[in-house]
Amino acid sequence: MSDTPRYETAWLTIPDLVEVLGESHGRVRRLLDEHYLVGSRRDGVLRIPSVFVVDGRPLPALRGTIIVLHDAGFDEDETIDWLLTPEDTIGVAPIEALLAGRKSEVRRVAATLA
Repeated sequence: MSDTPRYETAWLTIPDLVEVLGESHGRVRRLLDEHYLVGSRRDGVLRIPSVFVVDGRPLPALRGTIIVLHDAGFDEDETIDWLLTPEDTIGVAPIEALLAGRKSEVRRVAATLA
């Protein structure tokens, strides 16, 4: 693990997401299965960075980016770490660029990681 400061975010559990998204437990699981969100086990509990949810919905630009990273061979933990860690070629953490509407740039960089 590098000493690079990661993007600060709270972490949500599945029950937290059920409440935040106003969706059923099964629907939240589907959002994860279909790559609208990505989570990883932290302290034995599946957790999702809260920054991945905007206005009570998964960040729209996230799904395609997750799929590009998975195609590049990243697992869930690596995907989350890449999204939250500042990326030199982007200038900020990829999640910050996605939140700023720079989806194409983030995916272009992600696609070079394979």
